[in-house]
Amino acid sequence: MTERAILIDGKAFAAGLVDRVKTAAARLRERTGLQPGLAVVIVGDDPASQVYVRSKGERTVEAGMYSETHRLPETTDQAQLLALVDRLNADPKIHGVLVQLPLPKHIDSDAVLDAIDPDKDVDGFHVVNAGRLAVGLPGLVPCTPLGCLMLLKDQLGDLSGLNAVVVGRSNIVGKPMAQLLLAESCTVTIAHSRTRDLPALCRTADILVAAVGRPEMVRGDWIKPGATVIDVGINRVPSRDPEKAAAGKTRLVGDVAFDEAVQVAGRITPVPGGVGPMTIAVLLANTYAAACRAAGVAPESLDA
Repeated sequence: MTERAILIDGKAFAAGLVDRVKTAAARLRERTGLQPGLAVVIVGDDPASQVYVRSKGERTVEAGMYSETHRLPETTDQAQLLALVDRLNADPKIHGVLVQLPLPKHIDSDAVLDAIDPDKDVDGFHVVNAGRLAVGLPGLVPCTPLGCLMLLKDQLGDLSGLNAVVVGRSNIVGKPMAQLLLAESCTVTIAHSRTRDLPALCRTADILVAAVGRPEMVRGDWIKPGATVIDVGINRVPSRDPEKAAAGKTRLVGDVAFDEAVQVAGRITPVPGGVGPMTIAVLLANTYAAACRAAGVAPESLDA
């Protein structure tokens, strides 16, 4: 009988990280009087974004931090949004500014992200923070790839010398994930839609990170036996039950064909319950780090 992969419990790890952030934030407030503060801005009525923003606000408060949520109508113009970002940049009680994506089509997302103070850019998307990451300087790192790295180090310890393949080249996950793995002395390959013989390349990976946004694209026979698989994808597909599917019911799957991959991999993140919970937990950790920078003190280690 084939042994199944060890499931990487991102939900449990994220809960522990949030607890550590809460403790560190309380000590920061005791020492400096500073309470870390996060402002989240959402434009429009996208249901998924609304749920996500509400969850961010609730978790921020649970971690003992100050929380603001700015909900703007779909008709908000770019100048109005930029004016709000400027006010938040200047507000001393706000240490993290996050503008929820996607924005309405009439607003230039790049212009808005570039307007956020890099030291308050807790999403890690500003070009200054991207540059800091690329050259190995301290800065705020995108939440999802940093969460993936935390899970990998928790499971594997030293990553030095391992072959890592990142499938996906987005600025939000793929590129920063590769930079983080490179900083850990992995040998890193970034793959994408134009990669020749992608399955063969994936089979060389000790660490395989799938972040392409295509349901179950990475098959079980693409995976090197014993490899660690990090599935960043969150995709809604029709329910397996034909009646439920006909009624519009869906299920969540990742970018990896889990039922196949779990028979081959050594470790794997499930969907849901793997990478997803890490994103908000790391957002809180980034907000804490930004507050420490504002206070001129070194952040405490948040390692488990």
